[in-house]
Amino acid sequence: MIYTGEMILDGYSFEEKPYSNPRMKLSREVKAGKYMRIKRDMYVTDRDIPKTALAQAIYGPSYISFDYALSYYGVIPEFAHNVTCATFGKHKDKAFETDICNYYYTDVPTKVFPIGIECKRIYDYAYHIATIEKALCDKLYKIPPVTNRNEFEELLFDDIRFDEIAITNLDNQLISELSDSYRCRNVTMLNRYLKSLEGLA
Repeated sequence: MIYTGEMILDGYSFEEKPYSNPRMKLSREVKAGKYMRIKRDMYVTDRDIPKTALAQAIYGPSYISFDYALSYYGVIPEFAHNVTCATFGKHKDKAFETDICNYYYTDVPTKVFPIGIECKRIYDYAYHIATIEKALCDKLYKIPPVTNRNEFEELLFDDIRFDEIAITNLDNQLISELSDSYRCRNVTMLNRYLKSLEGLA
């Protein structure tokens, strides 16, 4: 369960014996292990809480994307220990170190933020994560642009290490829609590359 400090302190007020210093009581319960502090004014009782469940609660609006999402879908070989998320309008990257893992947040264009996001559930928790297509476009958006097809293939398959079979299963219509909204050379090249595989470009 995820709690704010205010929720916990309010709970103390319903106990039979009032506390003269409820924040001191909270501090003692954190040290005793009843609550685990995630960040300022945010606590959990379940030390085995899925790391994805905390992403939006820690900082938002946001959704899970970039390397963590690509790893989650198994389209890159690396295992992502830390959770990477997309935000909009923040104009500054944010990082939060927790006992569960580290969380990283970075902006994508406001126009594309709501496109290509899915809501998933794990146990009693819900979280938002980019589709494979959206996570790849977010990743490409943050990389300096390449100039030609050879450089793009090297970026896609050697640097990002995207699965070469999975690339043929992407939703080209979603990629095309995203390409119009990102206005980013790398995403435009992805759109053109996929069309070339279909013989449309």
